[in-house]
Amino acid sequence: MTMTPKLGRSGSAIAVLAFAAVLSGAACSTPANADLQPAQAAFAARATAQQATDVDVRTRADGGFTVNGRLDGDHFAMAVPSNWNGQALVFAHGYSVPGSAIAVSKDPVEKDPSGGLMTGAYAQGFAVAHSDFDKAGVGVESAVENTLRLRAFLGRMGVTDAYVAGGSMGGNVVMAIIETHPTAFKGALSGCGLIDNWSDEVGLLIDLRALYNFYTRDTEYALPGETDIRRSAISTTTPDAIGLLGDPYRLLQMKRIADPIAALFKAARDSPGGREDQIIAKIASITGVTPEPASLIVPIMTVSLGMDDMNATFGGFIYDNSAKVYASPLLSSEESQRLNREIARITADPAAVAYADRWRRSTGRFSTPLVALHNRVDSLVPYSQFEGLVRKTQAAGNADRLLAITVPEIKTPLPGTGLEGIAHCGFTPAQLGAAFDALQAWTTTGQRPTPVMPPPAPAP
Repeated sequence: MTMTPKLGRSGSAIAVLAFAAVLSGAACSTPANADLQPAQAAFAARATAQQATDVDVRTRADGGFTVNGRLDGDHFAMAVPSNWNGQALVFAHGYSVPGSAIAVSKDPVEKDPSGGLMTGAYAQGFAVAHSDFDKAGVGVESAVENTLRLRAFLGRMGVTDAYVAGGSMGGNVVMAIIETHPTAFKGALSGCGLIDNWSDEVGLLIDLRALYNFYTRDTEYALPGETDIRRSAISTTTPDAIGLLGDPYRLLQMKRIADPIAALFKAARDSPGGREDQIIAKIASITGVTPEPASLIVPIMTVSLGMDDMNATFGGFIYDNSAKVYASPLLSSEESQRLNREIARITADPAAVAYADRWRRSTGRFSTPLVALHNRVDSLVPYSQFEGLVRKTQAAGNADRLLAITVPEIKTPLPGTGLEGIAHCGFTPAQLGAAFDALQAWTTTGQRPTPVMPPPAPAP
């Protein structure tokens, strides 16, 4: 994220167009392994002895230090404060645009991918760490493996107590970890997480794209590229013939998807009740999303750029609308019949659904204390994902293991569009800090707290 804190991936979260801006920021470290304090040099030597390779330790200006290295070939990075309390917070980032670089930020405090959570934990004396995933796009399976590998490494380095946190897709990673490895972490935190299941999330994205295609067909607002909803509309992989760096090219492709949707909203704003306004109202009414720019731009952009990767990762289609009846009180009988006759259809592949359920449809059965934080309205991961986990934990008789916190949504500018919209992961650093403080209090006292959440930041 750029204009609002984001529990996602540094440099590749797709909730806003200018995701690459999080890569900005001045370096605050000395050359690798130079002028290290004895304790830092000892840490570097011990990391190498504990199966890390390519170990690179650098002193931070605040007296702490960063550690970069590889575990079984995968890049990890951590920051250790000068007042280290011996504990750690491990963060799992969110979804990234297919084709994005997989390396995580080398200093997870200076270039914090968590919207302020890691920075706040570091200030409290926690070492903070994250690992890359084996691929961009959907990557829960490797994210779980690599995050657990990093946790095991930290254990060999003497860390006995560690917390795990994740945002957006990272919330799904957190659920997979605590439901299958209950002793790995002392406590867990999910922000704006996909904490129920993939099929409903992907289904919403596909429905939005299919409905948008239907209502904007042969208009100036139609999306570019492939219209088959079973495929990506356009690719984010840089063509060999184009001499552009990967991130600028991906931003260009994102803008190509966002522009016609933004134009639709601008026309609706200029002509209330007109054709464009009615298109937006119908799509929102049928899907249940909020009729505002980000709630169409962000999910449609996600699936338009990522459908091919989703299919390849899951091994097929995980959503089935072949028999779905699309309905809205805004549609006449004739309009409803035409929509259901002409809208694009897709049929799920059972093997793909099974894979998506493994990585990860949550069960609600876990023993690790979990704090789940969600905005009441989120432009990409709907509140229903949050509600789904609450229902599951209650049904499993496990409600005392979940602290579910709802905070109001916030709006943020959508760079390059001239519009603002509801944020994905619209939390302030203070809200994230309060959630982490509540988790620490819970795991320390054994009593689930009732945190007082700071209000959202005032509008600029």
